[in-house]
Amino acid sequence: MIRKIVTVFFIGLIIPIVISSCRRDEQIQPATNNTGDTTQVFKPTPYSIEYPKGYLWPRLLANTTNPLTNEGVELGKKLFYDAILSASNTISCATCHKQEYAFTDNRRFSLGPNGEVGTRNSMPLFNLYGSELLPNSNTHRFMWDGSQPGLETQVLAPIMNPIEMNQSLAELERELRAHPIYPTLFKKAFGIDSITIKYVAMAISQFERILISGQSKFDLYKQGLAQLNESETRGMLVFGSEEKGDCFHCHGDIHFNPFFTNYRMHNNGLDSVIKDSGLFIMTGNPADIGKFKTPSLRNLSFTAPYMHDGRFNTLEQVVEFYNSGVYRKGYTDEFMRKHPEGLKLTEQDKADLIAFLKTLDDYNFINNPKLNVR
Repeated sequence: MIRKIVTVFFIGLIIPIVISSCRRDEQIQPATNNTGDTTQVFKPTPYSIEYPKGYLWPRLLANTTNPLTNEGVELGKKLFYDAILSASNTISCATCHKQEYAFTDNRRFSLGPNGEVGTRNSMPLFNLYGSELLPNSNTHRFMWDGSQPGLETQVLAPIMNPIEMNQSLAELERELRAHPIYPTLFKKAFGIDSITIKYVAMAISQFERILISGQSKFDLYKQGLAQLNESETRGMLVFGSEEKGDCFHCHGDIHFNPFFTNYRMHNNGLDSVIKDSGLFIMTGNPADIGKFKTPSLRNLSFTAPYMHDGRFNTLEQVVEFYNSGVYRKGYTDEFMRKHPEGLKLTEQDKADLIAFLKTLDDYNFINNPKLNVR
């Protein structure tokens, strides 16, 4: 019965939504002039996504306000890797979201332009569009605390954050308009004669939408092109067993959900005394205390440290936490509280589960030259 509920939930997950429009937090003055060659004809080429195989892989929603184009994606990639986005011109999106770590950082907390230390672990960036498949009622789709409703607004949040990139949106516009190349690139991508923050967010979010990871060993297994060894097979059973790992409630049924997350917010019982209230900060609803975005289980070998505060350095620590360390009272999610004595996994169970999780590593993704500017 539980698996039927999970299946129905995932089908409901892919109901179309209308993408939230970008909200601007600063008043930007219109440009009085432009530099660079902006005489190019606006005729962008639609971007064609090659979806992974092995599942009925969900498609991106048709986005009439920000359709994917080759020119938009390439512009977004260039911006993603450009330190012009930060006030100090020393930090880019890629500084804290490195491809070799599945577009996250290998530090517990990333550093800002003047050495400021962040307060949450950098989230990996792949399969982000899955959050956009949530029903319309869910407005908390992005960031650990669900503070951003859409990718376009998510893009701007770290740019403006004083301990991340600390950039004035007005100043960023001025720098981009005065740049020798960007006016032409924006013209090609969007047909505009004046660069505005709206189009900066649109370009970067286009690039982030094409960061799709689905070429792991497990994906090949789903296609009949690879075999799992005995330990990996046992680990797959631990993952899907309600009596053992019970992972699938939050990370999806492996037969139907290729994302390995439900993209929803949960309190996973990290602490008895909650220091970071998570989603509650956004909603003020006591039921949301300590809730954070459920991360994907893909690419775990590349994305350490783990949890929203980066407290765990190894997968062994993470698995042992869920086995015996969860605070199973109070605001903790019901799926955690239903195991009051812990999961009681054996050492073999834990080793097998980790072996299975490593079959979700996508080496093609972290080495794909099309996703970097080098």
